[in-house]
Amino acid sequence: MNALNFRQDQAWGDLLLRWWQGLDDDRGGRAALRRAPDITAVVMLPAYQRLHRRLLAAGWPAETWRNDHLAAAAGLLAHVKQNAGPALPVAMSQREGDKARVSPLRFTRLLESPDIDTLFSGLRRTLPLLQHQADVLALATDVVNWGDAVKKRWAYGYDWPDKPGA
Repeated sequence: MNALNFRQDQAWGDLLLRWWQGLDDDRGGRAALRRAPDITAVVMLPAYQRLHRRLLAAGWPAETWRNDHLAAAAGLLAHVKQNAGPALPVAMSQREGDKARVSPLRFTRLLESPDIDTLFSGLRRTLPLLQHQADVLALATDVVNWGDAVKKRWAYGYDWPDKPGA
């Protein structure tokens, strides 16, 4: 399985970023994506289908599982208000007082997500803890490529506390 990357200097990244920016003008589309409770609901929305068709025209692979991962990424990106911040595991482990924004237990549960649907639900609940800020292209790349390599990179990127329960 080849990793699919969204970079601003390539067609897929540019398309995805412009689609995400366009959600500011498509408030109904953004709201529908934000309300979607699962990936199936995301797939049925016109805002997602526009992104999917544009990416297919730019050479996106048509495998169903990849499209499900793309739908998860699109649904999550609707919750991102600002394209900013460090990598997700770094942002999740940033301290607010003496606690991480995302506790080690919650972070571990994200890493243990057995499928893309579970990851989608977990990240939907996590983005508000990050003030709805994330690197749009990095988030999409990680969700589309979710698997052992991404999980390991996230585990190494999270600033684990020195003491359990901290």
